[in-house]
Amino acid sequence: MTSPAIVYTRTGDSSVLELKEREVTEPAAGEVRVRIVVSGVNPTDWKNRTGSGPGEKLAFDEVVPNQDGAGLIDAVGPDVDGVSVGDRVWVYLAQHQRPTGTAQSFAILPASRVVPLPDGVGFDVGASLGVPAMTAHRALTVSEDGPTRLHPGALDGKSVLVAGGAGAVGHAAIQLARWAGATVVTTVSGPEKGALATAAGAHHVVNYKTGDAAAEIRELVPAGIDLIVEVAPAQNAALNAAVGANRASIAVYANNGGDTVTLDVRPNMVLNTRYQFVLLYTVGDEALRNAEADVSAAAAAGVLEVGEATGLPLHRYSLSDTAAAHDAVENGTVGKVLIDVSSDQ
Repeated sequence: MTSPAIVYTRTGDSSVLELKEREVTEPAAGEVRVRIVVSGVNPTDWKNRTGSGPGEKLAFDEVVPNQDGAGLIDAVGPDVDGVSVGDRVWVYLAQHQRPTGTAQSFAILPASRVVPLPDGVGFDVGASLGVPAMTAHRALTVSEDGPTRLHPGALDGKSVLVAGGAGAVGHAAIQLARWAGATVVTTVSGPEKGALATAAGAHHVVNYKTGDAAAEIRELVPAGIDLIVEVAPAQNAALNAAVGANRASIAVYANNGGDTVTLDVRPNMVLNTRYQFVLLYTVGDEALRNAEADVSAAAAAGVLEVGEATGLPLHRYSLSDTAAAHDAVENGTVGKVLIDVSSDQ
């Protein structure tokens, strides 16, 4: 049996992506086969595809892109417990160190990267968890004075600043921080994005392009911000030093605005500031397991909804239009880009 898949055999722009029929194989020990219903696209997907330049040799002869997705277990290999054929699941890091991303009808995955999708949670939400929500979870649990797990009450009394609250990770960070009890402030570049951050649950929205963002944040949270979820460390270093509370943690998950950060030593030293860099691929198994459990619990509680009404507009593409979906993410489309792979019926 064959099924459609998007593949690439060399690095490059989205034109290297091809639609082809591939043999549907059986899962080996410790693996499951998932019929992908929805594939989620993240910046890491197009960055993996482009590499450091066009024409690079890949680790595998052929790669299917995309780390995140949701669907149904179609087959279970030996030595797999906890999931069964027919189970609804969300998957993450599908293509990490493997050629089996989610831009295909059937994906063979390690059972460790497949998580039961809670009852009542749709495939769109499931495909939107993975990289964004798990990265946000890690960013919210790195503080020296904070929790390692998230649940209602875990961040009671804490203040969180989410830089770029209209992005996918920022959106999930707002939702998770609000669920865990924090006072949530976010910075945005305009009123449209501000409306999305408010819909996601932010208590306070600050437009950093108008007025004095540091003064406004200090007025909103006089004691200072305990935890900062940072997407643009180079641009925001001075702001973070100005608004951080004593022993503040800055969790950096992206490098928007520059690859090099310059820090003023004295203000950060006075505050005992901690910078924690976050990359989901290398956070370690314990952090991944914690994020799996807490993200699933939040989704079950209705916390991680997607769509414009909850602050993350959806942009849908067919599997054959995966190149356009990658381009949309690369070009900074506001919202979540999803690929409809197969029917959920």
